[in-house]
Amino acid sequence: MANAASLPYHEPGIVTILTQSSFILLLNVINFVLDRSFYCGLLGQVLLGVAWGTPGAKWLGTEAEEVIVQLGYLGLLLLVYEGGISTSFQALKANLLLSFCVAITGIGLPMGISFILQKLTGATPLQSFAAGAALCSTSLGTTFTVLSSSGLTKSRLGVVLTSAAMMDDVVGLVMVQIISNLGGASGASISAVTIVRPLLVSLAFAFCAPLVCVFVAKPVTVRLNGYRTRNAQGFVNRVLAESSVVWVVHTLILIGCIAATAYAGTSNLFAAYIAGAAISWWDAEVPHPVFNVVTPDTTSTSSTVREASDGKDRIAEPSAQVVNSPAQTAELSTKEPCNDATPPSSANRKASPGPCFSGSYIYEHYYQQTLEKLLRPFFFASIGFSIPITEMFRGSIVWKGFVYAVLMGIAKMVCGLWLVRFSLPRMPTNIPVMSTFAKLKRTLCIGESRQTSTPADTASSDELSQSPSRSSPKARMTAQTAHTESPGKKPRSLYPASILGCAMVARGEIGFLISSIAESKGIFTSPTSNTGESSDIFLVVTWAIVLCTILGPLAVGLLARRVKELGDGVEREGRVVRGDVLGVWGLS
Repeated sequence: MANAASLPYHEPGIVTILTQSSFILLLNVINFVLDRSFYCGLLGQVLLGVAWGTPGAKWLGTEAEEVIVQLGYLGLLLLVYEGGISTSFQALKANLLLSFCVAITGIGLPMGISFILQKLTGATPLQSFAAGAALCSTSLGTTFTVLSSSGLTKSRLGVVLTSAAMMDDVVGLVMVQIISNLGGASGASISAVTIVRPLLVSLAFAFCAPLVCVFVAKPVTVRLNGYRTRNAQGFVNRVLAESSVVWVVHTLILIGCIAATAYAGTSNLFAAYIAGAAISWWDAEVPHPVFNVVTPDTTSTSSTVREASDGKDRIAEPSAQVVNSPAQTAELSTKEPCNDATPPSSANRKASPGPCFSGSYIYEHYYQQTLEKLLRPFFFASIGFSIPITEMFRGSIVWKGFVYAVLMGIAKMVCGLWLVRFSLPRMPTNIPVMSTFAKLKRTLCIGESRQTSTPADTASSDELSQSPSRSSPKARMTAQTAHTESPGKKPRSLYPASILGCAMVARGEIGFLISSIAESKGIFTSPTSNTGESSDIFLVVTWAIVLCTILGPLAVGLLARRVKELGDGVEREGRVVRGDVLGVWGLS
């Protein structure tokens, strides 16, 4: 077969057809049912992977599982890319310090607590370090899926969680390369380059990507838009007005970033997030032209465009105008949105304001259906393929795994304390430590206050002040507390902190990847281990990853369901409350 000129075609048997079709069908059915109940359909997909795959009944076969793993990884790349597309840079800049603190907590505590394995399982410091590396990550795929199911992707809580999880996974993905290097080197040959090089490559990409966006992508786009404005009926403008062309450009950016980071020695997932974030930045921060297109029922070359300044219609020349600010683009896009059924490139379109084919538009129309129905279920099912369920139920392994899982869950849930505002007494500022802590607290509160005072709140307050008699008591109280409530006060509930802490618990794909590499490279193997069996440390770490990956999303789903019930209950009963349940953390 190695020298065959082609692959012979064989019709699959009825058993194969029934097995694979039932697998795909049940993946979607379980996801639908559990998402509607607990916002955690991914758990059913993981368990179905265990049942249908090698750990369970072995119904799929090794070849089919390998294909599912490969397609599932494409789904993971698109999940992370979606997270980048959904990134709000205004919210990210306002919460960058807070996200960094959450990420550092989520990395440092699991790494430090993992050294308890030296007493729990007799692990060496290197083995404890490898276990901590596997448990310091946060599952990006799980995080984005849970946020999408609960509707918190664009909220402030979602921004903090997404950026912190991305930082955790960047460190985790750097750990993949470090663990791989450590496994192939003897103790005497471990050098600083082995550990530092993957970290420096990741930092280089993180710093170079914004520079390329600002000093290369933006000037090129402005120059190209100028040419398109002067030649609105030209070939270049007609080509770039096609959604399929924009899709090809976005896809090439995604593939190019992935290929560049892979050859440079850092993570593909990191590249997918950078690509999505770069496209999101381009949509929001770069000025885009508004073209006037002749409609079929008109005989002149003029068309009606909507002014961004006063919102009035006017007759324009057959050219284009450039929206110079993201605010104008957003306003125009709100007034005249893209017609999904009729592409803006067709003959009967009207004026197309702003970047009609944004990253979110292209993602929803070209990627989303395939991702949600096929690639994402395959990804979570492939996680189930990696769980050695038959070797995990030895007595000593079970209780050690539970203890380690509880410690790792607590280590991640502590991250939620950064969202709790404590009412502390005044501290003397002449003590250096107290002064530094006070500055940090003021900085975090400033970011929160910026996020709280949104344009929508300002508009609402102005409208209420102009017509106080027509506003409802609930609206008046909301407008009043939006500007008088101190951002540093204790929150009305611990739901935001609980959701953040529980969402950080899930380890998922990165944890399995690091632990599997450590096992295959012999880091977890002890001299007394039996050949052909998994090491005890690997099984204990697997228990922790499995329990955290299952219980974390389940807890988030239950919390999100409770928050939704509380919000619906307040609206249904007509009671007046001081804002929604999540407070400023629920703002988008």
